[in-house]
Amino acid sequence: MKQEIRIFFTALMFYTRIPCPSTTDHSPDYLNKATRYFPLIGWIVGGISAIFFYIGAWLFSLEIGVIFSLAGGVIVTGAFHEDGFADTFDGFGGGWNKKQILEIMKDSRIGTYGVIAIIALFSLKFYSLHGLLSRIEDTRNEVFILLIFTTYHALARLTAANVIFTTSYAREDETSKMKPIAMAYTYKEIMGAYICGLLPLLSLCLFFNLLFVWAIFPLVVLFYLAKRYFQKWIGGYTGDCLGAVEQMAECITLLVFFVLWKYM
Repeated sequence: MKQEIRIFFTALMFYTRIPCPSTTDHSPDYLNKATRYFPLIGWIVGGISAIFFYIGAWLFSLEIGVIFSLAGGVIVTGAFHEDGFADTFDGFGGGWNKKQILEIMKDSRIGTYGVIAIIALFSLKFYSLHGLLSRIEDTRNEVFILLIFTTYHALARLTAANVIFTTSYAREDETSKMKPIAMAYTYKEIMGAYICGLLPLLSLCLFFNLLFVWAIFPLVVLFYLAKRYFQKWIGGYTGDCLGAVEQMAECITLLVFFVLWKYM
């Protein structure tokens, strides 16, 4: 149990800015095992985002509440995944071969492709989340809204974890801190990721509406296409690629929920 707690705190420290015990470090062994808790981190980020939404919506308006929720997610993660999303679009948009793509993604500066992609991403997130929440007649249903937030964050991280489980790491050097996670995993990591990733969705389906299960299918398509694309151009994935998949999966899940709500 102590080991599992330490693995969890390793994941929490790596994927968020939430303070962790001083004994927590970036041990390669624990980083390998931390993948099992990647979707569980989505519960935490989603829960905090929901709290930011409640505060913003209560004090101001639904629109500001949605902006608060998106800002809360960025604050908690330190824009970890958003940074990878922007770097990926810069790399694949400006590079013509594996070497160029990896060099551009490694650059800390953001380019035109990254800026445009981030604007489009947050625009889609805002309007899909606002459209979904504005259609919920009883916005005081805190449990339902909390599950919406935790589900889309957990599913997005599970989608990114699937890339880790099925694709090789692309970089041949030690320049990325994501490499230890990519190099080793066991059935415990796979089972843990799937349980933590699917449990919020299962709760939505059981307690509210079975139609929510349809969110899985476009995420499978995203995973398959992203995996093939990364494999074709750089021979695998990088940490930035995982951030891109995670952010696109968040956006797709919200868009699917928005569409599904019309039929509920």
